[in-house]
Amino acid sequence: MQLEKIISISGKPGLFTLVTQLRSGFIVEDISTGKKASISNTSQVSLLDNIAIYTFDQEVPLFQVMKNIAEKFDYKEAINHKSSENELKAFMSSVLPNYDVDRVYGSDIKKLVQWYNLLQKAGYIKPEAFVKAEEPAVEDTEIVEEKSVEKKAAAKKAAPKAEKPAAPKAKASSSAKTTVKSTQRKQG
Repeated sequence: MQLEKIISISGKPGLFTLVTQLRSGFIVEDISTGKKASISNTSQVSLLDNIAIYTFDQEVPLFQVMKNIAEKFDYKEAINHKSSENELKAFMSSVLPNYDVDRVYGSDIKKLVQWYNLLQKAGYIKPEAFVKAEEPAVEDTEIVEEKSVEKKAAAKKAAPKAEKPAAPKAKASSSAKTTVKSTQRKQG
């Protein structure tokens, strides 16, 4: 699941994907309806990729919490975000047992459940969405780095040297010449 392009906009219900950037803002698309809209640079926007949930020992990225919810509910819709506060706290304890009960409020849990259900309905919540791309082995990385260094060196050798244009010589104004001559006469 690519949370880096999914945003929440303060004052607007739902979640949006970033489509493109404009001079004065962004074009976004509602993940539920598919309608596009423009928002200004002054809009308060939260990238889901930058959000984390407090636990007693660390902050857990939203991606991991969403993965926990998806696995618990078999990639189907979770409980309703309008459930009672006790149900929401029990839900949160089941998906993230060591969450910080003092710093994670009921409104945060409601928003988490609402976002999960929106993403699930839009088709973002599926098993393959939570599989991270494999990183190349250390040996492969070293080979790639060596090749890029070799390419850069070859490009430097092959590139023709650009000649620097000669800087135009500044001519002294006639008044400056006169001042210099008159100063030399007085000294001599």
